Amino acid sequence: MMDMLRPYILSFIPLFVAVDAIANIPIFLSLVEHSSKSGRKKIVLDAVVTATAVAIIFMFIGKWVFSLLGITIPDFQIAGGVLLFVISVRLLLPGAQKSLLAGPHDKDLGVFPLGTPLITGPAVLTTTLMMMNSYGTLVTLVAVVLNMFFVWVTLVKADTIMSVIGPNGTRAFSKIMYILLAAIAVMMIRHGITGAFLK
Repeated sequence: MMDMLRPYILSFIPLFVAVDAIANIPIFLSLVEHSSKSGRKKIVLDAVVTATAVAIIFMFIGKWVFSLLGITIPDFQIAGGVLLFVISVRLLLPGAQKSLLAGPHDKDLGVFPLGTPLITGPAVLTTTLMMMNSYGTLVTLVAVVLNMFFVWVTLVKADTIMSVIGPNGTRAFSKIMYILLAAIAVMMIRHGITGAFLK
């Protein structure tokens, strides 16, 4: 039983780290501060649908784009690992996401910036392709859907979660997630170098 679940767990965890749903709660609350209850529900739905659609579409066209451009999986592992590492370092710096908060009253903020790039950004897209290469389409698809369901729950219950863990708890959790993301990035670079030069 554990052997059957192992690929799903190993695919879910890196995506969970990349999505970092808890870290998006304070940003989400600041964006919807002046929205009505029904408006907030629409924003959450738009955000989750957009994030899921972008991730799934990229899952299926990503490799086709690679073959068109002559990019190999080790190439992408190295480039994607470097990108993930840079993103994680940037997110560890104070105030890195402030630029994403422009236009908080935009009626489409569920699509941008929440759906993409806050929920499904470069880190999620890169990780998704890596998980597809390692565990296959079905496992990765299940991991994406489960992560997006978790995002939906955290956004719907954002006020409750924020009151329980508080702003400091949210920040601490985010920092841990970003450090894990940096470690995953280093692992991807290592695998890419192994695949490209040492096979």
